[in-house]
Amino acid sequence: MTKHRSTPIALAAATAAALLAGCSFIPTYERPQPPVPAAYASGVATNASAAVQSGAMVPWQNYFAEPRLQQLIDIALANNRDLRVAMLSIEQARATYQVRRADLYPGVGLSANASRAPATGTGNLTNSFSVGLAVSAWEIDFFGRIASLKEQALAQYLATEEGRNAAQVSLVAAVANGWLTLLADEELLDLSRQTLASREESVRLTKMRLDAGVASELDYRQAESLTQAARATLAQQQRQRALDENALVLLLGQALPQDVRTSLAGGKLANAPAMETLPAGLPSELLTRRPDIRQAEQQLIGANANIGAARAAFFPRIALTAQAGTASGELSGLFKNGSWGFTIAPSLLLPIFDAGRNQANLDSARVGREIAVAQYEKAIQTAFREVSDALAGQATLGEQAQAQQQQARAEAARLQLADLRYRNGVASYLDLLDAQRSLFIAQQAVVQVRLAQLQNQVSLYKALGGGAPDTTAQTPS
Repeated sequence: MTKHRSTPIALAAATAAALLAGCSFIPTYERPQPPVPAAYASGVATNASAAVQSGAMVPWQNYFAEPRLQQLIDIALANNRDLRVAMLSIEQARATYQVRRADLYPGVGLSANASRAPATGTGNLTNSFSVGLAVSAWEIDFFGRIASLKEQALAQYLATEEGRNAAQVSLVAAVANGWLTLLADEELLDLSRQTLASREESVRLTKMRLDAGVASELDYRQAESLTQAARATLAQQQRQRALDENALVLLLGQALPQDVRTSLAGGKLANAPAMETLPAGLPSELLTRRPDIRQAEQQLIGANANIGAARAAFFPRIALTAQAGTASGELSGLFKNGSWGFTIAPSLLLPIFDAGRNQANLDSARVGREIAVAQYEKAIQTAFREVSDALAGQATLGEQAQAQQQQARAEAARLQLADLRYRNGVASYLDLLDAQRSLFIAQQAVVQVRLAQLQNQVSLYKALGGGAPDTTAQTPS
């Protein structure tokens, strides 16, 4: 190992490397203008910015006040496999970032070499032994190539973290919708059972009237047909109830708790606790509240950093190989006085001809940024539409539910009158059956509209980014 006397030159080179390491070719990032109107078309609950902040940031524990639903959401957050994958993806992205960050620093290892070769001129075999610490081909990041790759890895890590937040928001909303659907299923099943029992009783009475010669066989067959239709509807709803429970079980990642399953019997949507009214605010506020939009922006930042790495590839790469230790021609003399020394071997590689590889990489990075811009804008447009749809539902579903309830009351009164007219021989049995069928359809519609109204509130909460962690992702250590 040769001892060099050029220590001041080496120190000057290291100082220059440190000064130039801050050079970066990453383009200045500018957030694209949101490609959506400045306000929603619906004016429902869109004012009061202070209220917007508090409304959109309501924790799901406060927004969903039903204890059984809170229990199910807790289970899903702990056991849902999709959310678990999202969390593991964060760990993977963090490790990738740490690898990129480590490339900025030299790697030091223990080096040991032994060789035996003929001496120049004499041909006699000579031995060479060396032991020491070595830095192998450490790239000094003069032009910010490695720093750009580190920034890209950091943005990918932050995007993955926001993806996990978006997955949590979607999971909470999906469990809430699944729970409300099960309540609606139970209510519809009770309604179908009551309707079937009523129609079976109607068949029995009609058979008695037929046997007594008061009613015709046509009346009996009509009553029997309506009864079988009710039985088919009940079977269909029982199947749908099982499918909806299976969907909820998949979200939970485990079987439905027995106490929750037992308490579902006889459940009704009307007994579900009311949810808060959320002001929508302005579309620009979605940029900071929706984790999927924040995820798309981080991906855009990462694509922007890739351009810096591609630009830096056009400039020289400077690497440093160094070793400090002891060397001797005899193994026994390795650690004797006078055998210590060090070597420093910088190298420079300037690309001259690469068949257009670097330019193609730069073009690819620029196109990748344009793709990321389009995806970011699409995420904003999707969020705008989801909020607008939820606001449109909020403005009309209440009126629809009220009208549907009034129709059900009118159909119930109509059935009573039709039954009275039939018993007095004024109306035909067909009028009575038509009134029964219309009432059943109206009662089902009341439940379905009520379900749509509650699920619309869940959709608005999700669309506003409600329940998303409100903490800025920190740089991983």
